[in-house]
Amino acid sequence: MAETDPKSVQDLTNVVQTLLQQMQDKFQTMSDQIIGRNILTEHSLNNDNAVLKRLKEHQKNPKRVKVHREVYLKRNMKSFTLKRFPQ
Repeated sequence: MAETDPKSVQDLTNVVQTLLQQMQDKFQTMSDQIIGRNILTEHSLNNDNAVLKRLKEHQKNPKRVKVHREVYLKRNMKSFTLKRFPQ
């Protein structure tokens, strides 16, 4: 640290400016991360609300659920079979 000790007012000013810039960079990084988490959380909540809405719709019409389940299974089993056992 002795080599980097400021020798003049200008040196001290440069050290302080460097520290302030580092703090600003860290603050900006943290802010970006927090904003990113909020966006992801909001997106996740929107998806959860959509899932709940679909579940409520399916409760009203259970026959429709059965048809959707069968179509889903057929599509996924076909793709699983093709990936697992190519022809």
